[in-house]
Amino acid sequence: MSEPGPGWVWPSRTFGSQGYDVALISRNRTKLDDLVGTLTAEGITAAAFPADVLDRDALTQALKDAAAQFGGIDVLEYSPLAGLDTSAMTTPAETDLVHVQHEIEFHLYGAIAATKAVLPAMRDAGTGTLLFTTGAGSMNPQPPTVNIDTATAALRNWAINLHKELAQAGIQAAHIGLDVTIGTPTFYGQPQAPADQLAPIYWDLHTTNRDQAERIFRG
Repeated sequence: MSEPGPGWVWPSRTFGSQGYDVALISRNRTKLDDLVGTLTAEGITAAAFPADVLDRDALTQALKDAAAQFGGIDVLEYSPLAGLDTSAMTTPAETDLVHVQHEIEFHLYGAIAATKAVLPAMRDAGTGTLLFTTGAGSMNPQPPTVNIDTATAALRNWAINLHKELAQAGIQAAHIGLDVTIGTPTFYGQPQAPADQLAPIYWDLHTTNRDQAERIFRG
């Protein structure tokens, strides 16, 4: 159910420029192929693995295929972006159970499924990085988007607790909260920021500040 967002290419470019192979997962094969083409033209080894994060079996298989093709997965970055045709935004009083359930399935359950697909190999290796990105609503919820904010707040909570659990296992888990808009009009007065400003955050959490459970980016 995820769509490649405008900021996708920058973390991929940063890791790829450091010699990492890049596996991209989304339901949109056309956009994936475009991104793979962009990265390949820059000398980065990249491949597309189409899957919908709401299809747990397909998501798990895509990650297994990526691991098989590239010899393992050292870094997982989970940041699905729903299409406007799939996510209804609701206020607290308007919210029905189904509205929250859909977002929980998309944000939290997808992250859990992706993590379970890659974590055993990371445990065996004694190293790895798990990064989970959400928007500002996970930290500063707003009434018009309460169903989405509820789900991303749950993901944030889970990711921070995952960091605490894995801290002694050599595996970094962290939440990245983006209190900005990337390539889109501002929302609730949030500043806009170019996507290339985000990439160093991911690289830093992977390589340097592995003791940090969260990084908030406000531009």
